[in-house]
Amino acid sequence: MLGFLLRLLPFWVREPLLIAVGSVLGVRIMYLAFRDHDRVAAGLGVVFIVFTAIRVYVVIRALRARRNPSPAASADGAAVDAAAHTQAQAQAQAQAQAGTGPRPGPKTPEKEHNAWSQAVAAVAVFGAIAAVLWLSPRFVPSDDNAAQPASCSGGAHEKLPKAYKDTPRPVTGEELCEALNRPDLAELLGTPGETATSVSSTNNTALLTAGRVAQPEAEVTFDTYTVNVSATYNELTTDQYVNLMKFGDEQDIKTLTLLGRPAVLFSDHTMKIEINLGSGGGSGGPVEQGPLARTLSMALDRDDRGGYCDITVWSKSGALPNDSALLDVAEKVLARIPERPVR
Repeated sequence: MLGFLLRLLPFWVREPLLIAVGSVLGVRIMYLAFRDHDRVAAGLGVVFIVFTAIRVYVVIRALRARRNPSPAASADGAAVDAAAHTQAQAQAQAQAQAGTGPRPGPKTPEKEHNAWSQAVAAVAVFGAIAAVLWLSPRFVPSDDNAAQPASCSGGAHEKLPKAYKDTPRPVTGEELCEALNRPDLAELLGTPGETATSVSSTNNTALLTAGRVAQPEAEVTFDTYTVNVSATYNELTTDQYVNLMKFGDEQDIKTLTLLGRPAVLFSDHTMKIEINLGSGGGSGGPVEQGPLARTLSMALDRDDRGGYCDITVWSKSGALPNDSALLDVAEKVLARIPERPVR
């Protein structure tokens, strides 16, 4: 159907149209091919460019033929014109002798179509259409369902518990979220290209403290890893924390200094809780041992007067990043948590 419609168009409209469309599509496809390193698209772009070059050659030949007609064609045309002129004179004489027929008048030259104006008009129209198609993706919102990175909540801040008012300069869950949800977090974890699927933050208090110890936290989840960061404003020092690990299930314990503060690396299993929301009502199964998690705990101040920051990484598969990756994340994130002031 499209080919039939193109054949109906005059030559000086059809050919510039094919040149405009072919050149725009060829250049666009070649650009995408080089950007995406796609050999198939590059071959298709070459086909469009070659097709356009052929049409340009055809138009150039047609223009030359109009300007410089061949000698054979000129001779034939002259013979035809002479015969027509002789016949016209004979008819005029016969009409003059008979006294009938219209009086001869000056011959009005037939107006020729301007081929160049047709070509320029066609190129201008379809060039404008091509420009709109080319630039529209930049101004029209895309309808694709590409995953967008999750961001920290921009809603109203929740009311802080009393423990935060009683603690000198505590960090909040929102501030931890902003510190953790970095654009390069996935790259630091060794999984570049991933985007955060969920982000959350809370202004909690520590368990078994009757709401007297502030413990804000934030969490960012990727397809591979989940990262949690928290700050606990209690009186427990890092040395005491390490001693308590002797009575726990912590594994692979390593003490170190990070950002000038005492710190410790250790591994522990997460907890797995299943909740059944069937027709008989919600019921929870037994608490099971979840995948292994790797945690770095750092004191809230250089003198280790009490309180600590934890940054924990785990995955559903049980795979963990290298300790060097966890240290890189900790240096970037925990550096934004202010030191605990002297009381």
